[in-house]
Amino acid sequence: MIVYGIKSCDTVKKAVKALEAAGHEVQFRDIRVEPLEPEEIDEFSKAFGEKLINRSSTTWRGLSEAERARAPEALIAEHPTLMKRPVIRGKALTIGWDKAAQATQL
Repeated sequence: MIVYGIKSCDTVKKAVKALEAAGHEVQFRDIRVEPLEPEEIDEFSKAFGEKLINRSSTTWRGLSEAERARAPEALIAEHPTLMKRPVIRGKALTIGWDKAAQATQL
C-alpha cells in the first residue's frame, strides 16, 4: 500500500497511523521529495478530476487567476503540494481520509 502526500500534513499522518494500526504495510511517498511521475499525475487526474486539487491550500491561495485556470495535471506537476492528500493506492485508489476512504482502505 502506498500513501502519497507530504510528511508535514496532519491528515496524511492520521491516515498512515490508522493504516499501520490496522496491520497494513505502508510505504509513504513524500511528493515534495519524490514528485509524481507524469503517468501517476495522469492516473490520479483521471480517477479524481478536479478533486485532485486542494483549493483550500496555502499554495492555491498564492496562485494568480491565470495560474488557477491551468489544467490540474500541469498545476500538480509544477506545484506538488496542490494535490489533495493523501492519495492512497491500496485496495483501491482513494483520495483524502474521509469515512469513504477509511471504509475502503481499512
